[in-house]
Amino acid sequence: MSETPAIRLLRGHTVHQRSIPFTHRFKYGLTLVDVDIDRLEEAGKTSRFLSIDRPNLFSFSCKDHGAHDGSDLRAWAEDQFSQSGIDYGDGPIRLVTFPRHLFYKFAPISLWLSYDKDGPLRAILYEVNNTFGETHIYAAATPDAPRSKHETDKVFHVSPFFDVSGRYEFTLTDKDDRLNLIVATETPGGQQHMATIAAKRSLLTSAQLLKIALTKPFNTLAVTIAIHWQALKLVLKGARYHSKPKQSDTRISVAEQKGARPKREKAA
Repeated sequence: MSETPAIRLLRGHTVHQRSIPFTHRFKYGLTLVDVDIDRLEEAGKTSRFLSIDRPNLFSFSCKDHGAHDGSDLRAWAEDQFSQSGIDYGDGPIRLVTFPRHLFYKFAPISLWLSYDKDGPLRAILYEVNNTFGETHIYAAATPDAPRSKHETDKVFHVSPFFDVSGRYEFTLTDKDDRLNLIVATETPGGQQHMATIAAKRSLLTSAQLLKIALTKPFNTLAVTIAIHWQALKLVLKGARYHSKPKQSDTRISVAEQKGARPKREKAA
């Protein structure tokens, strides 16, 4: 069996659907990279249009992730898993994220996938970022790989049109040729919001990157533009604005296997 490439492309789309108190849905195409964080030098040699920690048409910068200071990414990831009490295996850790396009990058979510040496996915970190420059990590074991379900309380302010309440329910499907993710926000009144990623993995080549640059020249910037465009639509629909609360000092939350935690009884 051949070794997995140091870096791969993921092409697909994301869908967001709000259900409470009114319906609002949008769908956008997306391009992600899936990189082995122990093989960054090798990844940087894959294409003339991709560089590691230096400018190019597309690039990957260590400062965009982890401790955001350019320090070792694996050491940071292992520390997050250890703090969360999660056995993350003894194999590669791959980071699925938006590439930096020219000088710009914003990744609403990045996935740190930790594997055993013999292949199975053991654990995941969801690195969630908001447009205020804040980050929160949701960590989970993935005993049901390639399809895992886990849940945790929502504790991080993402959108000004939702308060920080409810629970996240994650459904992750990770296979060699594709990755699917569903993040549903559940509240006592029902499902408030659902966000999905559906993408297929492929080899990263110079031809592929050049095609993306020519056909989608604002690929990464479009993520931020879309966020603000949809925010305007929500305002026009009458969505309530929630001021950003102070971020909690706790920057890691542990998501449990779905169904493992007893449901809370409603207050009398």
